[in-house]
Amino acid sequence: MLSIRPLTVTVALLLGLPMLSASTTAGAAVPSAPAHPPVTRHVMRLAAPLAVPPPRPAAAVRPSAPRPPVLRKTTWTDAVALTFDDGPDPRWTPQVLAMLRQHKVKATFCLVGNQVRRYPGLVRQIVKEGHTVCNHTMSHDEHLRQKSSQRIAADLAQTSALIRKAGGVTPRFFRAPGGNWSSRVIAVAASQHMQALHWTVDPQDWRRPPAARIIATVKNSTRPGSIILEHDAGGNRSHTMTAMRALLPYLAARYRLIAL
Repeated sequence: MLSIRPLTVTVALLLGLPMLSASTTAGAAVPSAPAHPPVTRHVMRLAAPLAVPPPRPAAAVRPSAPRPPVLRKTTWTDAVALTFDDGPDPRWTPQVLAMLRQHKVKATFCLVGNQVRRYPGLVRQIVKEGHTVCNHTMSHDEHLRQKSSQRIAADLAQTSALIRKAGGVTPRFFRAPGGNWSSRVIAVAASQHMQALHWTVDPQDWRRPPAARIIATVKNSTRPGSIILEHDAGGNRSHTMTAMRALLPYLAARYRLIAL
């Protein structure tokens, strides 16, 4: 006889009826199914969307305040720089150039505009031999800081124009005569794309001390990064020339000498 068990299971599953136990026979009475519980429909309530605050406007970026121009007092390296002020001079500048050439050293020459006008050939020689030129005002005006910005600007512009005409280069440095700096002088120089150039070692050779004193001051004061101040014009520079003949080999043997 064909078994009705699989069919019973299938029907029960489809109708959701309770399963008959294994002991139920084909002839046994099938108990009535309990009433099927009503299907409860659950409605999913969607949570209210979270309130998203509007994006904050980007904070306004304040431009950083421009840094004030710097008064340069060192080479910013371990090298040492020789600088010569007040030239060019037809007697002393050629002697300095010869010594520098002999020791294969480059230097920086701070030029006075009136001297440049008189001796443009020396400016060309300075530039041709690979040295750096620096603006030192038209007439070595030690009271430049007391002048208006317009007067300062006119003086520096005229000096740079003469240097450019004579040597074909525009000076990148400016040195105030006597080291008489002010924030206004430094700012005006910066507006003409020149860096204010001071010094570290000053043997005050313009006072014409004995050569031995110039030598001792430079030897005792020079360190890596020093900028040494000397003069190749502005008076009798014989003591400076004597001192430089001893100092150049000394410095060249101990430091890396550069033109700024």
